[in-house]
Amino acid sequence: MTDSLIEKNAVSAQVIPSLNNEVSELDLQLINNYTRRQLSKNEVFVFSVVLCDNDIDRDGERFTVESLFELQKLFIGKTGIIDHNPSAYNQTARIFSCEVEAVDGMKNFLGDDYFRLTAKAYLPVSDKNKDVILAIDSGIIKEVSVGCAVGNIVCNICGKDIATCSHNKGETYNGKVCCGELINPYDAYEWSFVAVPSQKRAGVTKAFIGKDFSMIDILNKIDECKGFALSDNDCVKLCDYINNLKQSASDGVFYRDSLIGEVLRLSAIAQPEISRATMESVLKNMNVVQLNEFKSAFEKQKNASFSAVPQLYSSKEFSDNFNSESDTQFKF
Repeated sequence: MTDSLIEKNAVSAQVIPSLNNEVSELDLQLINNYTRRQLSKNEVFVFSVVLCDNDIDRDGERFTVESLFELQKLFIGKTGIIDHNPSAYNQTARIFSCEVEAVDGMKNFLGDDYFRLTAKAYLPVSDKNKDVILAIDSGIIKEVSVGCAVGNIVCNICGKDIATCSHNKGETYNGKVCCGELINPYDAYEWSFVAVPSQKRAGVTKAFIGKDFSMIDILNKIDECKGFALSDNDCVKLCDYINNLKQSASDGVFYRDSLIGEVLRLSAIAQPEISRATMESVLKNMNVVQLNEFKSAFEKQKNASFSAVPQLYSSKEFSDNFNSESDTQFKF
């Protein structure tokens, strides 16, 4: 099969500026790998963009998930331009990080799990770029396409070269829609803002803009089982919360294990007729409140059974009938 040079347009995508347009320390570190001097956070504008996905596009073709992972490596550092016009003056932004991500609960047209290639890009804040930044933030510029080279385009029905096999893109065979699968990508040239994209879900992505979420807001969002975007600050906040939960859980496990050990010790004294194995089987399904109830009950039984008797103790009846003649308690 011959290599194929392709441009894949992306459809209906939105820019995702980070909360308050913040640039993280990691973002800045990655960005400065491409600059002549170290830029500060207020000198760059950062946004996220969906480059392509594994869904069928308007050309009846799609990238495989494996191809997306290959493109993830190829698009790092690539320049964003306008309308695929490869002039130096037309360079607009540059990708500084890239990753393949699955969207939970989402399927593509073929019913497979939906995957997309998402990149983070930057452009310098300047008078020249202020109109571009405004257009991205306002949603005027949002669709993109990618220019890359792939080794093969194969039929998803038979696995042969789509140009020579007997199947036709868009037609259904045994309940499966035929498409060309773009495999073995070996070069990525550029990505471009365009007016008419072909892939339906690629482009600049949008997130919330406003103040940071509180921890309660984050937990409520999670309870709703709906996707939402977090700022870097909120991610740190959530990680701290999870780490605290892990520590509390670890402390709780230690306390519960100690409590079970104490209940087993007391049960051996208070209820020796119950085997240790039986008691362990009972205790393993108890919560901490129930374990404490057993502990208190066994402690009472133990104290009642082993209460101390004074050495000179005698009953009231013996005291009432005491006389020197009958007192033989301490005689030898």
